[in-house]
Amino acid sequence: MTSTAQAKASGGGHTAPDHLGHVIFITAAAAMGGFLFGYDSSVINGAVEAIRDRYSIGSGTLAQVIAIALIGCAIGAATAGRIADRIGRIRCMQIAAALFTISAIGSALPFALWDLALWRIIGGFAIGMASVIGPAYIAEVAPPAYRGRLGSFQQAAIVIGIAISQLVNWGILNAAGGDQRGKIIGLEAWQVMLGVMVIPALLYGLLSFAIPESPRFLISVGRHADAKKVLADVEGKDVDLDDRVAEIEHAMKSEHKSSFKDLLGSRMGFLPIVWVGIGLSVFQQLVGINVAFYYSSTLWQSVGIDPSSSFFYSFTTSIINIIGTVIAMVLVDRVGRKPLALIGSIGMAVALAVEAWAFSAHLVDGKLPNTQGVVALIAAHVFVLFFALSWGVVVWVFLGEMFPNRIRAAALGVAAAAQWIANWAITASFPSLSDWNLSGTYIIYAIFAALSIPFVLRYVKETKGKALEEMG
Repeated sequence: MTSTAQAKASGGGHTAPDHLGHVIFITAAAAMGGFLFGYDSSVINGAVEAIRDRYSIGSGTLAQVIAIALIGCAIGAATAGRIADRIGRIRCMQIAAALFTISAIGSALPFALWDLALWRIIGGFAIGMASVIGPAYIAEVAPPAYRGRLGSFQQAAIVIGIAISQLVNWGILNAAGGDQRGKIIGLEAWQVMLGVMVIPALLYGLLSFAIPESPRFLISVGRHADAKKVLADVEGKDVDLDDRVAEIEHAMKSEHKSSFKDLLGSRMGFLPIVWVGIGLSVFQQLVGINVAFYYSSTLWQSVGIDPSSSFFYSFTTSIINIIGTVIAMVLVDRVGRKPLALIGSIGMAVALAVEAWAFSAHLVDGKLPNTQGVVALIAAHVFVLFFALSWGVVVWVFLGEMFPNRIRAAALGVAAAAQWIANWAITASFPSLSDWNLSGTYIIYAIFAALSIPFVLRYVKETKGKALEEMG
């Protein structure tokens, strides 16, 4: 990177866009994919018990129906980059929006359990695409001086999507008289919950027609004039457009296309730094965070809380998730990545251990004793807070920064794949584990949170304030 480019990237000497509001609109529209990512990931929370009851299935089968979407996520994430390079970022968003829409309609109107699982796979594929295309597009369109702040829109959209889905589920449940299988507009409440996602999916599709294609893609297909128009809109008319196009072309030509072979070491299969990335991804999931978003309503109902209250607590947990995410965004560049990760690990380990203690109490008339019930609720919210202000954001920052340039893309792909696999393992195992021993399940999660502390201390290096070129 030239010194001029570095100055631009850091904000020095960079002219503010003439239409910063337009740039924010473009970013927000692209981040709608993140909103759908969060919404689709957690909307199933409101349907779990109704699906179990309607199809008379056990915990093992139920878990597979819930977790099967993650298979689609992995496939979508793995293929999105190639699709976007061939047909463009905007077309990729439109495909994802169409798949989200189809998945929402199909999930709301399933004929049987097998096609409900199919619609969830399709929705998962769209999630995987959105998880890759949104951040990539924002990074390519955002002016260098604003890239970090605009890039945070994606994570913010995800946690807002989670919260909104829980709020909508709670509203629908109350409209159905507190019965997840109660009738609304001729459908059961859980079907309406899944079908409502049609609205943000259609909005995402419509917004994709109102934003420009990535200048990087336009340059890659020889549409230099169109690329200059986009650059003028988002970076300011005073920018030397010919110079910027040349700079982007040079960067694209000099990029090393990393492959799987580049990740291999001599003894342990992967290079040590790749194992560290995999470890971060896996620990992020093995603390059981997605239980809070996929199964929280089921969890609270299993210890005697009525459905309406359980849905409300799922919503309040999502609000705590948003608050924690904002705290992380504020602190990650001030405190550093590693200290935040350690703070989060300690807080999560304690909160999960307290939850395990609360769930160990014998149920009285199907309910936890009052003290343990209150403690369990508070500990659950504290756990989500510590996750959100640390591992929820920090892991993605680490993965984007920690790898050497020559292997960054391939290593990030492997780490992300490991994260989806760990996510699937936790999601698929929780119903059966909770049937076995709910307290024991949370002890397992607490152990993983505790083990993440020595892992971070020994193997993870701080990346705050370091140039990407320094990573080795």
